[in-house]
Amino acid sequence: MRYLLAVTLLWAFSFSLIGHYLAGQVDSDFAVLLRVLIAAAVFFPFTQWRGLPGRLVGGFWLAGALQFGVTYLCLYRSFSVLTVPEVLLFTVMTPIYVTLLDDALARRFNRWALLAAVVAVGGGVIIRFQPLAGEYLVGFLLLQLANLTFAAGQVLCRRLLQQHPVAQPLYCYFGHFFLGALLLALPSFLLFGDASRLPHTALQWGVLVWMGLFATALGMYWWVKGSVEVSAGTLAILNELHVPAGLLVNVLIWNRDADLPRLALGGGVIFASLWLNRRGRLEWVTAVG
Repeated sequence: MRYLLAVTLLWAFSFSLIGHYLAGQVDSDFAVLLRVLIAAAVFFPFTQWRGLPGRLVGGFWLAGALQFGVTYLCLYRSFSVLTVPEVLLFTVMTPIYVTLLDDALARRFNRWALLAAVVAVGGGVIIRFQPLAGEYLVGFLLLQLANLTFAAGQVLCRRLLQQHPVAQPLYCYFGHFFLGALLLALPSFLLFGDASRLPHTALQWGVLVWMGLFATALGMYWWVKGSVEVSAGTLAILNELHVPAGLLVNVLIWNRDADLPRLALGGGVIFASLWLNRRGRLEWVTAVG
């Protein structure tokens, strides 16, 4: 779990950096493309092309296309029809998708994991909820597709590592993940990118490089590595921890207003879901064993 908690902290800083220095200033398709290119460059020198199961390599290409292709294409476009509070609210469904997809692939149903995921979503809603207004059905559908593909990429990587153990360490083939992401990130920029909105300050370039190296390359590597060390239920719940973490970073560093009682209550509910998942998992293992 230590890898997942470390990534949660990394991504908590990323939300604030995007909001303060990139959003509305730098073309979103270029931002995604540069992040993927930097991450691919980090792992490319170590990437092995032979001696690996074909399903493992192909699966990582697919997972990368899902998580940095479909997910980000939908996420950034949802901002054109949704307000920021609506976007934040509609992204809390990822834990449920993680749980349902993992159970579906394993051909089982663990009600405890689903219950814990629902409780975690409830914590996220407590923190993020704002009254909805205006036309938001299209944005809602875009974000549910983004949530679903992000969850699918996580579950796919986790199951690939469990089902295809290899002697090579993860960093020797993790580059395939980002090469898969390029399959969609590059055409997206070429088709929809705005070359007039490239970074124009050293600070913006620095933020993008930081995010490419740490939030994207190291962050995704640690997230996938850590996903096999926990249950699917715990992985689902940890998808929700970025909510209180991101808000806390924003308050402590940028002194933005936040409803601290709501943040504390929602964060407490999310942590309670971890306990619920652990207890339920022990009872479920005992029952099936």
